[in-house]
Amino acid sequence: MRTANLKEKISLHFEYGAAYLLALIWMLPLIYAFWSAFHPSEYATRFDLLAPLTLDNFREAWSQAPFARYFLNTFLLVSIILLAQFILCTLAAYAFARFEFPGKSIAFALVLIQLMIMPEVLIVENYVTMSQLNLVDSIVGIGLPYMASAFGIFLLRQTFKTIPKELEDAARVEGCSALQILWKVYVPLARPTYVAFGLVSVSYHWNNFLWPLVITNSVTTRPLTVGLAIFGAPESGVDWSIITAGTLLAVAPLLVAFLLFQRQFVQSFMHAGIK
Repeated sequence: MRTANLKEKISLHFEYGAAYLLALIWMLPLIYAFWSAFHPSEYATRFDLLAPLTLDNFREAWSQAPFARYFLNTFLLVSIILLAQFILCTLAAYAFARFEFPGKSIAFALVLIQLMIMPEVLIVENYVTMSQLNLVDSIVGIGLPYMASAFGIFLLRQTFKTIPKELEDAARVEGCSALQILWKVYVPLARPTYVAFGLVSVSYHWNNFLWPLVITNSVTTRPLTVGLAIFGAPESGVDWSIITAGTLLAVAPLLVAFLLFQRQFVQSFMHAGIK
């Protein structure tokens, strides 16, 4: 018995040790970015506990690129996409979960097939479509291909199907229409799923790079990822301290949001996963 308990303890300690090691490996690039950004250039590749701290790298990065415009573009982009996804995915998920109509199974199968297609495969066709709609080099043009999310439809549909049908029947007795039932019954009960999906959507589109790079041509529409790539291009000179400072400026909103609301984040994902 003692031998079994000892093996369990050793196994548990090994798992904890492996988890901490993986966490450290994952954090090393971020740790280096913090070190390099807050120290002069000569200490970017040299670790010295007595190295002086400085904020000059952030001031220099902010002055060398229009980060304020990039932040505004990115905020508008993720906000427009998230709002459109919430509306379209909610309506589609509600229809798949509670209504019967011809071709329902085929339509839902097509939604699931979309989950298997990488967005990069459709870049050429999406660009042609945006060109025909005169939406090249526009924030709407960046976000339009992502506004109907197959993942969001699937996630919300599964959540809606777990909500007791009796609640909907009670709402109908009270005289609620289909949209009122959706708004007053389904949406409030699916709040953790909305939060979890919103976090995934915002983090993905905040960091999305390839499609915005293809579809944008000017500073007025470039998001942070594309602006940061141009800012850190070798043609403009490589100063790792300034580049890492610009990188921290780009990831700071998501990082601060996670540190402030990490408990709510984890609870939302756990609740959505349980459903």
